[in-house]
Amino acid sequence: MENSTTSKTVIMPDLTQNRVASVDVYRGFVMLLMMGEVLSFTQISNSLPDSGFWAFMSFHQSHVEWTWLALHDMIQPSFTFLVGVVLPYSIASRKSKGASFKNLLGHTIKRSIILICLGIFLRSMGSTQTYFTFEDTLSQIGMGYTFLVLLGFASHRTQVAALVVILVGYWAAFALYPLPDSTFDYAAAGVSANWENNLHGFAAHWNKNTNLAWAFDKWFLNLFPRKSVFMNNGGGYSTLSFIPTLGTMILGLLAGNMMQSSKTQKEKLKFFVTVGVSLILFGILLQLTGINPIVKRIWTPAWTIFSGGICFLFLAFFYGVIDISGRKKWSFFLMVIGANSIAAYVLADGGMRSLIHDSLYIHLGQHFDTLFGDAYAPLLSGGLTLLLLWLILYWLYKKKIFIRI
Repeated sequence: MENSTTSKTVIMPDLTQNRVASVDVYRGFVMLLMMGEVLSFTQISNSLPDSGFWAFMSFHQSHVEWTWLALHDMIQPSFTFLVGVVLPYSIASRKSKGASFKNLLGHTIKRSIILICLGIFLRSMGSTQTYFTFEDTLSQIGMGYTFLVLLGFASHRTQVAALVVILVGYWAAFALYPLPDSTFDYAAAGVSANWENNLHGFAAHWNKNTNLAWAFDKWFLNLFPRKSVFMNNGGGYSTLSFIPTLGTMILGLLAGNMMQSSKTQKEKLKFFVTVGVSLILFGILLQLTGINPIVKRIWTPAWTIFSGGICFLFLAFFYGVIDISGRKKWSFFLMVIGANSIAAYVLADGGMRSLIHDSLYIHLGQHFDTLFGDAYAPLLSGGLTLLLLWLILYWLYKKKIFIRI
């Protein structure tokens, strides 16, 4: 941690006049979705089963079981996409300070290792020993980050070619992995043979815990000390997802290159919208034809394409409103969060959120949250917790303290 006007987080450019405000606001929006889990919309919906509004809010604060998406499923791809968006700025900043390629590479490798370890640390909280798993967002970014930085020095053509090779190669690897036969032990894989979300036909190559990535983790994760032998991930998440996740970062890199270019603002906005719509339509086509399903949990190539398109449209919206139209006052709440994204991530995913939430009952009484009825108790306690988390970030923002790795 440092106190400086030139500090930066792991996924943002230097805090200077060259900073792109829309990127911070977009990042703040994403982190607010993550921090907002404390509002527990699902718990409210369960208490009000006849309310369509709270059912809608609950759905979009949860992850879908397998295919397609809810708003909550866009947190990780957006966070990842923005890593690529700011990379051209980060490289340019370090070059301007005289950093050599060797220094940049050394710093990048160190950052990658720290991100991987931080992801493991956060996943291990509450465990009696280190929980070695690599599907956390930070770990996934860390495993691909060094490759991304190397691509940051490559030509536009090379970056696009790398994206195509990653997505096509990852698709082919899954497609060639054999489907379960009649002797397959579904119980050990933690999924039922007739699970309602199972895909059929060619798309079955991307079913939960019967795919290539699951087979890899059965070998890889058991190389580490564990309480028991790893058999499956209950959510279907996998280590190998870092490969197509790198694809999402490359999409962000392409967006960042455009944003940093000499094109006019309107040309940039048109590019973001055109690419965004095209990627979304292409992803839907892959899903509907059965060539590749849209599955976030194993980050299928179709998901990389589809969610990447949505990220482009999010970026277009914030860029258009914040940087082109100059309407920034409304976004200050999000700016505070986005300016300290690593701190926000740790506050949301670490123990601080629970500590603050539990402390409210100690100091305000065990029933303070029932002021508007039992059904809305999570909204009151969660809202106060979220406010206090934001005030911590606001204090850091005012003190110009920005956590970086």
